[in-house]
Amino acid sequence: MGYLAVDAKIAAVGKRRERTLNLEPAEARRRFAAVAVARLATVSPGGRPHLVPVTFAVDGDLIYSAVDAKPKTTTRLARLRNIAAEPRVAMLADHYEPDWDLLWWARADGSATVLAGAAEMAAPLALLARRYPQYRAAPPRGPVIAVQVERWTGWAASAGQRGQET
Repeated sequence: MGYLAVDAKIAAVGKRRERTLNLEPAEARRRFAAVAVARLATVSPGGRPHLVPVTFAVDGDLIYSAVDAKPKTTTRLARLRNIAAEPRVAMLADHYEPDWDLLWWARADGSATVLAGAAEMAAPLALLARRYPQYRAAPPRGPVIAVQVERWTGWAASAGQRGQET
C-alpha cells in the first residue's frame, strides 16, 4: 500500500472520530431520562452478571425503578437479592435506528438500595406514576430500587442527534 492510500485511510478514520462524541454528564442524564426503558445490570453473589429491562424515573442523580405487577416467575427477584449482596449497579439507555449516525447510549453507574417501607416508597412511586400511565391505573406495590448515580457517561455517533426514545 502506498503512502497516499495510507494517508487517505488515516484521514477517513479521523473524520469519523470527529463526528463521534463522548457525552457530557448532563447530556448523558438528559438522554437517559428521555427513554421509556433502561437495562439494570447487577452482579450475583457468585459474580454472575444479571441484566433486566426496567421502567424508571430520574430525579437529579437518583434513579427509581419499582417492582410492579407485570408477571414474573418469582417474587424473590434476582435483582433484589443481587443488590442486597452487591449494591454497585449500572443502568444503560440507548437509541437505535437504521441510520447509524443517530445512534447513542447513556450509562448511569451507582449504588443501589431497596426501599420497602410505604413512606420511603411514596415519592418515587409518585414520580413513576407521572411518567407511566400504567402505574396510575395499577400502582406498583414495590419494593422500589433507588440508584444513587455516581457517574453519568455516554456516547453518540454524531453531534446532530435527536436524542429521542429507543
